Amino acid sequence: MKVEILRDNLRGGLSVAEKAVGKTISLPILSNVVLRAEDTYVNLISTDLETSLKVWVMGKIVEKGEVVVPAKFLTSFVGTLPNDKITLESKNQDLHIACKSVKTQIQGYNPEDFPIIPDFTHADRVELDIKKLHEALSQVADVAMPSQTRPEISGILFSFANKEATVVATDSFRLAEKTLTLSSPIKTPHTFILPQKPARDIMNVLDGREGTITIFITPNQLLFELAMPEAKHPAIQLTSRLIEGEYPNYQDIIPNSFITTAILQKEELISQLKTASLFSGKTNEVRVAVDPQLKQIALSAKSADVGEHHSNVAAKVAGEPMEVSFNYKFLMDGLQNIRGSEVSFEISRQDGPCVLRPVGDASYLYVVMPIKSL
Repeated sequence: MKVEILRDNLRGGLSVAEKAVGKTISLPILSNVVLRAEDTYVNLISTDLETSLKVWVMGKIVEKGEVVVPAKFLTSFVGTLPNDKITLESKNQDLHIACKSVKTQIQGYNPEDFPIIPDFTHADRVELDIKKLHEALSQVADVAMPSQTRPEISGILFSFANKEATVVATDSFRLAEKTLTLSSPIKTPHTFILPQKPARDIMNVLDGREGTITIFITPNQLLFELAMPEAKHPAIQLTSRLIEGEYPNYQDIIPNSFITTAILQKEELISQLKTASLFSGKTNEVRVAVDPQLKQIALSAKSADVGEHHSNVAAKVAGEPMEVSFNYKFLMDGLQNIRGSEVSFEISRQDGPCVLRPVGDASYLYVVMPIKSL
């Protein structure tokens, strides 16, 4: 292999590829990245066996071939090079790098020891707007919680039907749902559970990008593909296994009716909740009292070690007066994931699930369970 490539092109490709680099002691080959010189592009490949990344970057291919070298070390080293053209050449499995006055040899490994990344030759496909998918994942991905006993809730549920895509995550204490509108109806409905880590990986890859992403779906695996803007060729492919099992019927958790609803300014509620949390103690408990007569929500918290706190937030309230106790962290997560200036806070019953929604946006909801009845 021999390639001439710009430093920034190689550095940018490595910054994406290293997101899937494995860290297992039992398989040290996974801590490496494959550099493969193809017809027109340099293909960077990494995997941790659950997630795989392929990244293509522009380069002048002098001689085809491939080399396997430590990913983190190569990324760090390339970052120290001058912003100029780099020559990469493989000799006896090692990588030789030349850039201006710098000449370096990095010890490589046998490419045959690196796992084979599967190709998706027969798969259904769905296209999504990059910005919409990134927003959906950013609003739900952190809600999922790793679970050995219930692996299905460890991941993110995707459902595609007609002209809608629904993205859902839960940890049994809270639930987030985001609905996306597709540009055109899909022919075949699809439902799958994506593990949390690759969901976060693809979210990071999509950050700041525009355009369309294609999702290739098989019964056991999923592939996200970003195309190059200037050519009909993949720029990035992220492959992930899917979680087997049936996702819980989460719709049953979402209340259909509410006895109390309050509409208030989101940032003011977040600010007062942060203050109250300082007094929440080891249980993280903050009490929320909704008062229709005074048209406010009162927040209170008490700790034997710190003291006691009370504050009020003005609100438009309809329904009965209610007091509910929450883990403030769960409440805060929901508020921070809401886009928009106003939030609707809905209480189904004294000890039942509560719902947060952005006012004027029916595409997102966040369900949170109270700690206990008051």
